[in-house]
Amino acid sequence: MASRAREYVALFSAGVAGTAVGGALAAAWLARRQRRAAGGGAFLAEQSRGVDDTDVVCEPCEAKSLDGVPVTGVPLGVDPYSPAKRQGALSWDDYFMALAFLSAQRSKDPNKQVGACIVSRCNIILSIGYNGFPRGISDDDLPWAKLSRTGDPLETKYPFVCHAEANAILNANTDKMAGQRLYVTMFPCNECAKMIVQARGQKA
Repeated sequence: MASRAREYVALFSAGVAGTAVGGALAAAWLARRQRRAAGGGAFLAEQSRGVDDTDVVCEPCEAKSLDGVPVTGVPLGVDPYSPAKRQGALSWDDYFMALAFLSAQRSKDPNKQVGACIVSRCNIILSIGYNGFPRGISDDDLPWAKLSRTGDPLETKYPFVCHAEANAILNANTDKMAGQRLYVTMFPCNECAKMIVQARGQKA
C-alpha cells in the first residue's frame, strides 16, 4: 500500500499540478495515509468496518498551509473582500503556448515531442495537434527511429509522422483558418509552412 501511495503522489505532483501547491497537496495526502497506517484511530475504525483503503476520502487540505504554501481557502495576503482582480495572470500568448507544450506531451515520439495550438482573433481555441502517425495507424505498427542502421528511410519515422502544425490545421475547420494565429513549440518546417500558407493563416 505504501508503494502504491507513493506512486499516486508522484503522479499527482508531477502530472496533475506540477506546482508547489500540487506537491504540497500530495505530501499532505501521503502524510495522512502514513499516520493512519501507523495506527491512527480513523484508519483502524475504517478497517474494522471493512472499508478498503481505496475508498478512503483523502482530505489533504486539513492544513491551511504547508511550508508557507496555502492549500485551502483564501491565499495568504489576499483580502477576501477586495473587488480587485488577481494580478499576474498568464498573458494570452503564454496561455496558448502552454497549451501547445501540454499537447506535445501526447506525442509518442521518443526523440521529439511537438505541440501546436490554433487560436482565433478573439482568442478562442480552434484546434490543437501534436506530432504522430496518421489517424487509424497504431503507434506500434511503424518505426519511431530517428536513424536507420541500413540507411533505409522506411526504417525511420520521417516518412510516416504528421507534424504538429499539420495536425492542428487538419483538426480545424479550414474555413475558419483565414487570419488566425498558430502557436507551435518549434519553427514550422517547409511542408508545414506551405500548409499554413494554403490555409491562409495570419502568422505562426
